[in-house]
Amino acid sequence: MRYNIIGKNIEVTDALKDVTISKLSKLEKYFSEDNEAQVYLSVVRKKHIIEVTVPIKGSLIRAEEDAESMYAAIDMVVDVLERQLLKHRKKLIDRHRHHGTFRTTFVEEDFKEDHAEGIEIVRSKKFPVKPMDAEEACMEMELLGHSFFVFRDSETDEIGVVYKRKDGKFGLIEAE
Repeated sequence: MRYNIIGKNIEVTDALKDVTISKLSKLEKYFSEDNEAQVYLSVVRKKHIIEVTVPIKGSLIRAEEDAESMYAAIDMVVDVLERQLLKHRKKLIDRHRHHGTFRTTFVEEDFKEDHAEGIEIVRSKKFPVKPMDAEEACMEMELLGHSFFVFRDSETDEIGVVYKRKDGKFGLIEAE
């Protein structure tokens, strides 16, 4: 696997780069050699943040962790990425079985089922999707106290989703 390591508000030294690659190389057994991991290291208000994104055909594996030190954050993000891979193993295998994204040993290997957690839908809800613009949808979402809101765009008549980001700003997801 190839690594693209970028730093923001932190100098990516050779030692930090070597530790990051050696820890993330634990995940190489799951991917083929032509995959590339995007690694962003940053420091914000004494928090060391690492964000790792590994694009795969039709999806991506992503994890973000923060800690008091960058080395602790690296350890935590590797654990999260490995749990994601094991948790979504069946979905990923079915989608990418013959496309060369994963090594054949990962596809054929049986993991312990105690790592796999089933997805359980505990509540279902139907509601009318009202035509409105994105700003109205954000206001409606705020009034309801939700973290996202589904609406029909009054101009394009397409379904859209507005959501509240971690930084307090809003995001918009539009269908293509």
